[in-house]
Amino acid sequence: MNVLSQERQIQILNALVEGVSIRSTERMTQTHRDTILRLLVAVGERCQHFLDERLRGFRSQHLQLDEIWTFVRKKERRLSELERLNPDIGDQYVFVAIDAETKLIPTFLVGKRDGHTALQFMTALYERLAANGHIQLTTDGFGPYIEAIEQTFGADVDYAQLVKIYAAIDAGPGRYSPPRVSETVSTVI
Repeated sequence: MNVLSQERQIQILNALVEGVSIRSTERMTQTHRDTILRLLVAVGERCQHFLDERLRGFRSQHLQLDEIWTFVRKKERRLSELERLNPDIGDQYVFVAIDAETKLIPTFLVGKRDGHTALQFMTALYERLAANGHIQLTTDGFGPYIEAIEQTFGADVDYAQLVKIYAAIDAGPGRYSPPRVSETVSTVI
């Protein structure tokens, strides 16, 4: 088995952390993309193991929770009927909790944007936190959070949803720009 030197592994990981694409990293480091992906998976699994083992009893006053959309293999609307049966492909969401003060991410989870994944995410977050009284959780308006937070935290949390209202602006043909936030609506749950 061909093993990358530690220097090459660091070079690859530095490029990826800086946002360089896998194919560009392949060209820059003269390392095949399959090798880069295997390295990325191995490092990710070690990081996950480290978090699972060491990040316990985390103290926080305010956590913000959100989801980041991505896809695996192809977008959901392009899946065949058979592919739709596989929950690991198609649209996926990275559920992320971030401490508002330290910017530490105590937990994350990749899965479908549904109640089952929301509950798994909340359970993982709850297990990492110290029993330090009430904390403030803030999420977007994703409905399944309400039930997931109730099942894991019960009344031991202050919870609010912050929903952003976007202005409808014509970006013009061939131009993409994110919509402007025109209003936010905060709801105490």
